[in-house]
Amino acid sequence: MSVWSHLVLLRPQALWLLPLALLPWWLGSRAVSDWSWLGSVPADSASDALDIALRTLGSLALVVFVLALAAPVRQHDSIPRTSTGAHLGLVIDRSGSMNSTFAGRTPEGGEESKAAAAKRLLDAFVERRGHDRVGVVGFSTSPMFILPMTDRREAIRAAIAPIDEPGLAYTDVARGLAMAFSLFDERDPTASQVMVLVSDGAAVIDRRVQESLRAAFAARPLRLYWLFLRTERSAGPFDAPADPSQDTPQSMPERHLDLFFRTLGVPYRAFEAENAGELAAAIDAIDEAERGEVQWLEPVPQRDLAPFAFGIAAFACALLAAAKLVEVRVDLSMPGARR
Repeated sequence: MSVWSHLVLLRPQALWLLPLALLPWWLGSRAVSDWSWLGSVPADSASDALDIALRTLGSLALVVFVLALAAPVRQHDSIPRTSTGAHLGLVIDRSGSMNSTFAGRTPEGGEESKAAAAKRLLDAFVERRGHDRVGVVGFSTSPMFILPMTDRREAIRAAIAPIDEPGLAYTDVARGLAMAFSLFDERDPTASQVMVLVSDGAAVIDRRVQESLRAAFAARPLRLYWLFLRTERSAGPFDAPADPSQDTPQSMPERHLDLFFRTLGVPYRAFEAENAGELAAAIDAIDEAERGEVQWLEPVPQRDLAPFAFGIAAFACALLAAAKLVEVRVDLSMPGARR
């Protein structure tokens, strides 16, 4: 795209003054001469060239000055950049249990709830990964579409900020995951596509819903991470029951959700965190792993070009003033003066 296509005049009505640039060609010299008629003076090509140059310089000064009055600016533009990062879909549990501590009780004093710890660490995570595109979905009894995929840090942090607010009772992981796929509909095929599930529990997923999720994962080049915030004395995704008869989705939903994720055929890794320190380590591991190439457009702010135009006009006027100062007047009454 041409540079000129980005130029805009904020006050284009000033261009009506452009005919003033013809004044140097209409106005002749008003210098007093001892000659009543100069037709007999021999032609002087150097003087003619200098006269044309000075008139042209005067026209240039007027044209540029009028353009400066028209307030020229270079419009907002963007420059393609390449860096490391990913397209991240955060799927965050907003159920009531997230507002308890890792010990399974209401926070007291300086204690931090699981949701508060996740909020603090995810906020730091997206802040240090400046070139990721991030979308956010929440879920509890129903899924909540919070933020489409964007690279706006302020919007991303604002979407993460309320996750420690009181939530509802239930954890419908399946519907949250199903909604999160919409974050990747408009995607850069060259960027890493990552879904991060943050939850302290799971639920039984109907087999028909499982097949729907399996097909959705197969249709997209996604990588899946599960940050499981384990409450003290509760079962986790890696726990197998001593009694095989208890190894059911109803009795151990976290374990069977992990087993389901392992059958999806996509890169998958689960992290189990029993405190904020382990959660931080898990997030750091994701940060280290997801460093693929990502492309984005860096905006270039609008630039005011009027000062440059005024500078050119001033320089042209300075040259005209200098030409006037070195002008030589010949006294024809002096002996030896040529006529």
